[in-house]
Amino acid sequence: MNITEVMTTDVESCTVKSSCSEIALKMKELEVGSIPICEDERLVGIVTDRDIVIKGIANNLSGETSISKLMTEDVIKGTTDMSVEQAAEIMSQHQIRRLPIVEGEKLVGMVSLGDIAVHNESKKKAGKALEDISVPAEPNH
Repeated sequence: MNITEVMTTDVESCTVKSSCSEIALKMKELEVGSIPICEDERLVGIVTDRDIVIKGIANNLSGETSISKLMTEDVIKGTTDMSVEQAAEIMSQHQIRRLPIVEGEKLVGMVSLGDIAVHNESKKKAGKALEDISVPAEPNH
């Protein structure tokens, strides 16, 4: 099965000029945990709710801080010609829950582990990816 059959195509994005507060509010409104950062439809980064908390709030950065200071610029991405299994493998290998899908440099979709898991033939792949990503933390003694 091709990744285009399971990916979300109506993907909201922000720009590098967006503030942390703007992006956090957009995440809340959309009920998502990550937002791609684009310039003229070209994917230039991604930011997660965890980035905002760990890199921003925990370091006392203001809500008006430019998201360019917190985003990941070296984005792991997939392409429209890959299979669902290939996407799941990339997500597992890089321990990510969401994979932006591009054509060239243009963002055309987003796929999550949930998208992969709802398709019967890919449940094992999604389960394996989630298992690899969600390694339990060891308690501190």
